[in-house]
Order: sequence, then C-alpha cells, then structure tokens
Amino acid sequence: MNYQIIEKAKVLSEALPYIQAFKDQVVVIKYGGSAMLDPKINETIIQDMVLLKSVGLRPVIVHGGGPEINQVLNKMAIESSFIDGLRVTTKETVEVVEMVLAGKVNKKIVSMIHEQGGSAVGLTGKDGQMIEAKKLEKEGIDLGFVGEITKVHTKLINTLIEGDFIPVIAPIGTDKEGHTYNINADYVAVAVAGVLNAQKLVFLTDVEGVLKDKENPSSLISYLSKSEAVDYLEDGTIKGGMIPKVACCLEAIDKGVEMVHILDGRVQHALILEIYTHKGIGTMIYKGEEEKDV
Repeated sequence: MNYQIIEKAKVLSEALPYIQAFKDQVVVIKYGGSAMLDPKINETIIQDMVLLKSVGLRPVIVHGGGPEINQVLNKMAIESSFIDGLRVTTKETVEVVEMVLAGKVNKKIVSMIHEQGGSAVGLTGKDGQMIEAKKLEKEGIDLGFVGEITKVHTKLINTLIEGDFIPVIAPIGTDKEGHTYNINADYVAVAVAGVLNAQKLVFLTDVEGVLKDKENPSSLISYLSKSEAVDYLEDGTIKGGMIPKVACCLEAIDKGVEMVHILDGRVQHALILEIYTHKGIGTMIYKGEEEKDV
C-alpha cells in the first residue's frame, strides 16, 4: 500500500470543509519581505495564490518591495533613511519608489500569476484614484512624501474581482492635488481588507508568527483572540518588530475582518498550509472565541 498517496488524500480531505466555508470570500494577502527575492519561494507563493482562486476564494494581493527599492536607490547613489520603520521619502525617492513598485515588482507578480494559469491585473492606488492619501504628519519630523490613507475606493477592485481577475495592488497613493505618496504596504492591506469586508487578511512575513519566546520557534502561538493579543502587547510578550504587525492585525479586526494571519512566507506553500489545514503553520488572530474553530 502506498502510504504517501494515502497521506496526500488525507490532506485533501482535511481541506474540504475550509474550501466549502471560504467559497466566494475575499482574502487579502500582503506579500513582501525577503521571500520576494527567492525565485523558488516566489513560485510556490504564486502557485498558492492561483490555487486559492481556483478553489473559490477571491484573493487580492497587496505587495511591498523594500529590498528592490533599496537596490535601485543604491545603484543610483541616492541615500535612504528610516524613522520608526518608515522610509523618509524625498521627491527624488518617491519617483524611484513608484518606478520600482509599479513598473517592476507589480508587473513581475502579475506575470508570474499568468505563468501559473491565473488572470491578474496590476494597479497602484493612483489608478482610478483608488487610494486617497495625505502627507503623514509626525511630531517634529518631516518624512517627505510618506502618505497616510484617507479613503479607499472599491469600485475598481470590485470590478476586477467580479471579472474573475486577481487584483495586484502597489502601495502608492495620491491626493486631490495629484501628489504621489509612498504608503506602508501593511497599512494598505489593512485598509483594503476592511473596505472589502474580507474574510481573511494574511501577512506573509520573514518570521514564523507570534512567539511566546522569540528565541524559541517551538513557542509559536497558533491561535490568538483579540483580547489575548491585547494582553500580550501590554505585558511585553509581543515585542520588537512584531508589535506594529500585531497592531495592524487588531486594526483589521476592528474594521470587520474576521481572521488575520501572520505566517512565514519563506515556507513552501505557506498559504495553503495555513488556510486549508486545521492547525496551520502561523498565528491566526480572531475577534472572539467563536472564530477559533473555523
């Protein structure tokens, strides 16, 4: 008896109730980090996105591109600095950011989706004035053309979803005067998930998820209610770079997203393992006890 075939059948069987439960639901996937630079991991992530679409989910992709932006800025000898994790964006820098995100990263993702048999359309927040933004104000600090979202218009995104396309969104916004703003992709993903009433928001990151002990990968927390996440933030269990990520998750839940996932995008087929298996491989944050068994 071929036990490998039987195990594969068990995995497919385990996925069935999730496929049925999430049919026609929107899932927003924030895609970024070092996984974008690994061709093999890139390929499996794109395969997963196309598979999600094929079995009835409605994926919407929001991507970053920090490593690629850094590479181009370095080649052009343009200095780059960060304050509280946000790139200080001069007029010269924002032109490079838009060029890299819209002209290179976005089109690469769209092409890879097509190569895997899917249909995608690449956008920035400037298209159809989809993402309205204003200059982000921080006390005593001028971040330049770093934007804060004021409104997300869903007409264009919904048209693409209903047309059976996967929208791929670069985190660039604009104001009524036509200024271009660089916006943190996590914030764009949260805002888009909220206005689309997404069932799920998934952050593909460079870490396993939320750990009780960040030095011990086996301390991964698979499920966190909103109240538990708040407690862990207050008592210092969640620390460092995970603080803003979990804060984004909580904001998404407050905006009506049912479940938010943080998982390691460097793991092959991370999306499928997280969404279509009971335990998953990352951390799922949910509003209350009733979501835990979904």
